[in-house]
Amino acid sequence: MDAQKFQKTFDRIADNANQAIHGKDDVVRLTLVAICAGGHILFEDVPGVGKSMLAVAMARSIDAETARVQCTPDMLPGDITGSSIIDTATMNFVFKPGPVFTNILLVDEINRATPKTQSALLESMGEKKVSVDGVSRPLPKPFLVLAPQNPVELAGTFPLPEAQLDRFLFKLSIGYPDHEAERKVIRGNAINLEVESLDSVVSTKDILEMTQFASEVKMTSAVEDYLIDLTSATRSDPACTMGASPRASIALLKASKVLAAADGRDTVYAEDIKAILLPVLSHRIMLSPDAVLRGETVNDVMERVTNKVRPPLGVKNQLVDASAPRNGQSTEPTAPRTRRGRTGAGASQ
Repeated sequence: MDAQKFQKTFDRIADNANQAIHGKDDVVRLTLVAICAGGHILFEDVPGVGKSMLAVAMARSIDAETARVQCTPDMLPGDITGSSIIDTATMNFVFKPGPVFTNILLVDEINRATPKTQSALLESMGEKKVSVDGVSRPLPKPFLVLAPQNPVELAGTFPLPEAQLDRFLFKLSIGYPDHEAERKVIRGNAINLEVESLDSVVSTKDILEMTQFASEVKMTSAVEDYLIDLTSATRSDPACTMGASPRASIALLKASKVLAAADGRDTVYAEDIKAILLPVLSHRIMLSPDAVLRGETVNDVMERVTNKVRPPLGVKNQLVDASAPRNGQSTEPTAPRTRRGRTGAGASQ
């Protein structure tokens, strides 16, 4: 696979999913970025805007398996990971896989599950495996967790701990559709669910090839410094009691590489990092009580950080893998092309 093939495949998948998810191309593309980056997505949104349909649309588009878990306070960890049961024929314990053994897992209303059940997702999200009865079992590849939580009706919910929030690559919000998009939604779903008519346009094998190619996308040392400076700046911002962690820097690296490949390039630009800065960092930064009282938001912090840290434009730099730029040209010549408004527009703030 090369950059041009990656771009065409990426666009084909997004276009296919957009046949059922109307007016939310930015969220669809960021979801595909998460799949290719091996990350997971936390949705903070009101009910009924298409989060479940997004999971099904992506699964059908890439010919993947999908499962859904509706979280409740009485749910146990084994309800997600699976557990050992007695086989009455042999009277031996046999492991029965849970819904986590799939490609795209929708964990609906994750904040209604107890912390013990929420923690059952930590290993599966971070290490792509499940350990039960002392045996580690790998999860299918690719593996993506979509975890919606409602920002309303907080009675009886359990806020996600910071350690688990940090496991999510993006925090997004689909939001309400505009007038014309909602017209398409009600017409398309008047009789049957529109998403059920989608066919696959690629296979999971193609997704794994895209993931491998994205991991090999290059980043100049100057852009790498820019990335680190951005995350470091959040740690020293006076409005923050907790800034972005090194895991956030890794998340920015992986997501920006996929974004560059989706634009048909094999080198990351500073604008790729800025485009996904808010969805990557919005849930990893904790504002101080004083900042909250002053009415400051994560958006304000991101604006200060991006104004403070200057991008490395027009500078000749060595690639991180120590290979020299071609023909002595700068590896950061111009800003990347903006495709279909691919920015952090879908980020939850």
